[in-house]
Amino acid sequence: MLRLIRYLFYLALLMMLGLVGYAYLGDISVPKRQIEQTLETPTY
Repeated sequence: MLRLIRYLFYLALLMMLGLVGYAYLGDISVPKRQIEQTLETPTY
């Protein structure tokens, strides 16, 4: 049982390190472009 808990702990630690590495090194920036659209307001 202790071996399973140790394995799960190391797996969770590896996943956290992978997530931090992906956040810092991965290209997750949003491409930016300007959008112009006219909106019609209803008149009563």
